[in-house]
This record gives sequence, structure tokens and C-alpha cells, in this order.
Amino acid sequence: MKTSVVLLAAGLGTRMKSSRPKVLHPIAGKPMIWHILEAVKTIANEKPVVVIGHGAEQVSQFLEEKAQMVRQEPQLGTAHAVLQAESLVKGKTDLVLVCYADMPLLRAETLQHLIDVQVKNKGPMSILTVISEDPRGFGRILRKQDNSVEAIIEETAASREQLSIKELNVGCYCFNNSHWLWDALHRIPKNPDKDEYYLTDIVGLAAADQLPVQAVTLEDEQEAIGVNSRVHLSEVEGAMRSRINRAHMLNGVTLTDPGSTYVDADVVIGEDTTIMPNTFLQGEVRIGENCVIGPNTIIKDSVIDAECSIVASVLEGARVEVRVHIGPFARLRKGAHLMAGVHMGNFGEVKESILGPGVKMGHFSYVGNANIGAETNIGAGTITCNFDGEHKHETTIGEHAFIGSDTMLVAPLKVGDRARTGAGAVVTKNVPPDTLVVGMPARAIKKLIGETGIKTESSK
Repeated sequence: MKTSVVLLAAGLGTRMKSSRPKVLHPIAGKPMIWHILEAVKTIANEKPVVVIGHGAEQVSQFLEEKAQMVRQEPQLGTAHAVLQAESLVKGKTDLVLVCYADMPLLRAETLQHLIDVQVKNKGPMSILTVISEDPRGFGRILRKQDNSVEAIIEETAASREQLSIKELNVGCYCFNNSHWLWDALHRIPKNPDKDEYYLTDIVGLAAADQLPVQAVTLEDEQEAIGVNSRVHLSEVEGAMRSRINRAHMLNGVTLTDPGSTYVDADVVIGEDTTIMPNTFLQGEVRIGENCVIGPNTIIKDSVIDAECSIVASVLEGARVEVRVHIGPFARLRKGAHLMAGVHMGNFGEVKESILGPGVKMGHFSYVGNANIGAETNIGAGTITCNFDGEHKHETTIGEHAFIGSDTMLVAPLKVGDRARTGAGAVVTKNVPPDTLVVGMPARAIKKLIGETGIKTESSK
């Protein structure tokens, strides 16, 4: 049977105390609403409908082509919110799944189970419930003798006896997309205390119409956590992180201390890779097989191939090929590309540069806007002086070159294949292949053995 999905995302989120719309607060590196959109991706036969309100411009900017959007204005409660989707949903599918967009831990499997129950239900709707000792302000579920649901009693309206009920309303519903649903939504009375129309009251209308309401009880209580405050946000973040880490471990990744390992939702890690403690993998990260990452490492929006070792370092927007060793205390900034077999020592930094295969980059060095050839050695303390105060300039170093310690390479500059610089040289002019330069400013003092095998001395 075909299913439409309606996500409610119009709430103000007052308890978040934030100028950012609640559903855009990040969880595991993605906005909260992204997670529920992922969960319904395989369920919805039509593009999901998101009911927006508070912060509508920001929310719609994120959603773009991901969903259909309809605005709830004014915001008169959850039943009123669902009614805003009537023209987009009514009669187009067999079922309508309605969920809150601030419940990022709901799994696709759970929602599919709810749909499957409703398919077999002779009544108009089925709901999701949870058994919990912590009521979290949720409504209580009242059951009939036949175990179908009679009503949802909001916590503020519940009697002392009803408050002792442990079965709670999660806030996720599956309806038959029939005339009854839309008629019932129009029949819901306004709550006198809040001056709003509550979607939970639709259960009482079904019971009054002698129509059965079925329930699916969650097996994992964490799925029911909705986010209404920063405290809830941290709970959900922790639960999501545990779920992500567990999935990676089941797929052949070693996390030596999952509790101190932070992996975002989109991260991909290859088999037999080990992630050491206090490591953060953020954004679009791809890591190959048989790597060792960490400890104390931050990797963001980067691609790392197999058999790499990265210790106590920071990578942002970097590309790292096979068998590269980095750190400790190295930094790769946007545009850094380390090719196969590169070794980058401690306290080095690379930005918008390519280090060719087998390059050795010593400690305390900075390489920016540079292209370095294969098997070249970059001595400790080397700096590419790439910025003249107004513009960035490029440094090109050939293959098998040797850059001595504390060399300053003043761009724009080209250093030829097999060229060498003496320690402390300040190189301001291009260096031909097979040439040694020294001094401040550097000057050529010797022609090295080139491809001809002949060595010549230059005049001083």
C-alpha cells in the first residue's frame, strides 16, 4: 500500500532558548530533521510533506528539494498542523504517516512496523507507544478490554490514577487516507486551556465512532526521546552516537573506546581500521581499510585511503592516499593532498598543496599553495612564503629535491628536479634542476650530478 508522510516541524521550541529553529539543531553532524527524513525515505511513496512555521525561512532553505513544504500560520496546535497538509495528501495514497520532526531516533524499521499493523487494522488509525518509567510529559494511553486504544490523556489533564500509567504516547500515527481522517480533524474541539487543536483527541473521536485504534509498542525506549530542550538534545546525541559506533563495530571497525569516539552520521570506515580514543570524525569523511586513526585526532570532510596512520592531528578538507603517515600534531587544511607513501612529521601544516608520492616533510614546516614532486625531502622548519599581503602565489618543487632545514621559499618560485637548498636559505629566484643554492638571498654555488653524471662547479 502507498504511504504519504507528514512531518510536523512548525513548533517554536521555546525551551531550546535559541534563535535557530529546533529541527535544525545538529545531531551527529546533521540537522535533527535530516534523521527523520532518512528514516521515512524508504517508506514514503510521495515526497514527504513538512509543516513549517517558526523559522520557516531557515527550515525551507535546508529542505529545498528534500520535501514538500506547507506553512502553518497561525500555529493552532498539532491537529491544525496536519490539516495544513490536506490539499497535498488527501486521496493521493492509501495511508498517511504523521510524526514529529523532533524525534530523530525513530528507525525506519519501527515506522514500517506501524504501517504494517495499520494495513491489517479494520479501524482508521494505529499509534506508536512506549512503556517507560520516565513520562517526559507524554500523554497516557488508555486501553479498552479488547486491548485496543480508547484515548490519549494529556499529562496536564490526567487524574492521579491515570498518571500512574506507564504506557505513553510517542506522537507517531498511521492513518487510513480516507474521508474519516480529514473529517475527524475538522471535528476536533479546541482545547480550552491552550486554545489549540490537539491531534491526540482524534483517538477519542475514533472510539466514539466505534472504530478500533491499534498500537505498536516500542522495543527500544530511546526511540521515543523527543527534543524539547538542550538536555534532551544531549541525550539524543549520546544515543545516536552509540548507535553509529555500534554499527561501525559490527561492520569490522575497531573502536578502542567507543565512549570517547565521535563519528558523524555520514562517515564511512573500512574494515580492520582502528579508531583510537578522543577521535572526532565530522562531516563527509571516508576512511579506507587497515588504518589507525588517533588518538586525539579531528578529521572533517576528508578522504583517507587504506593503510594510513594519523596520530593526534587535525584534517579539514584533505585528501590522503595509501600508506601515508601523519603526525603527531600535524594539520592538513582545505585542499591538502598527500599522495601515496607521504610522511608528514609533527607540527607541520599543509594547505592547498599537493605532496607527491614518497615525499618526506619534516617537522615544524608550512607548505601552502605548492606542488611538490615525488620523493622530495622537505627539511624541518621549511616555509613556503606564499602570501605577499594581497595575493597568494604558487611554489613548485620537482622530484627528488632536497630542501634544507629552515629554508624560506618565497613564491612565486620553481625549484627543479634534484635541486638542493642549504640550511637557512632564503630562496627568491627559480632554482634550475641539479643545482645547490645557499645563503640569504640564496645563490647557486654548485652544479650537482645530473642525468649526465657530470658535476661542475659554478663561479663565485
